[in-house]
Amino acid sequence: MKIAAAQTIVSSDIHANGIAIRTAVVEAAEEGTRLVNFCEGALSGYSKSQIVHPDRWATFDWAAQEAELRAIAELCGQLGVFAIVGGAHRLSEDHPPHNSLYVLSDRGELLTRYDKRFLSNSELDGWYTPGAEPITFQADGYCFGCAICIESQFPEVFSEYERLNVDAVLFSSYGIPEYFQVALRAHAGLNCIWISAATPVQKAGKGPAGIIGPDGKWAAQCPSTPEPGLATAVLDRNDPIYDIPLRKARPWRAKARQGDIYREKRVDHPRSENRSGY
Repeated sequence: MKIAAAQTIVSSDIHANGIAIRTAVVEAAEEGTRLVNFCEGALSGYSKSQIVHPDRWATFDWAAQEAELRAIAELCGQLGVFAIVGGAHRLSEDHPPHNSLYVLSDRGELLTRYDKRFLSNSELDGWYTPGAEPITFQADGYCFGCAICIESQFPEVFSEYERLNVDAVLFSSYGIPEYFQVALRAHAGLNCIWISAATPVQKAGKGPAGIIGPDGKWAAQCPSTPEPGLATAVLDRNDPIYDIPLRKARPWRAKARQGDIYREKRVDHPRSENRSGY
């Protein structure tokens, strides 16, 4: 299954963001890509960068975002492509929106939505309301999970998805600085999963969009220049390159975490006060 991490321009103009996303979806379809994930806030804009101040949520054009999201979903249905689109999700007037990823199916439907659970300190200050649950979905026989931005710094997010048996995590961020890249590579290698990382064009210089293989190495990256693009890679559980992480390391580590293989080998003996080895 061919997937792509997108690098698109994000602005305060929701319609312009929608055009940028649809352009990338068309390009992805032309390349035979089945799924493309976009960055945090790709459609709505992201907190301080485009929304500017939390008070702006009161005048945010929710109808425009809904119209663009429906147009993107319709295009996905026409082209047979899954799209994971970053955007705000409206709650009540008493609560800021969720920072979300909308999962649009190849049938033009809203399949599910992921709401960012671990918010940064500044995001909690009136910008967003935290989500509560991980989400998974299936596409072409592969299982996907979603994560956003600062969640790259929480290993439990990725180990939880490994336990949920995902093949890949779709990571969307408004920037992928070096320490995010180090963490993402570690999560991919430790959990033996693919991670597709999307970012906006204006942050590409600090870390472009790319896809990390289950061996913890970059399988593809966009140029680090401020230009739109797609980083594509093929998910293939039978790829000999990933034989060790997928067919050996991942199942063995699952058994190791259960602990039975160690309990069976332990020798019962009285505990000694002297544990120095002499």
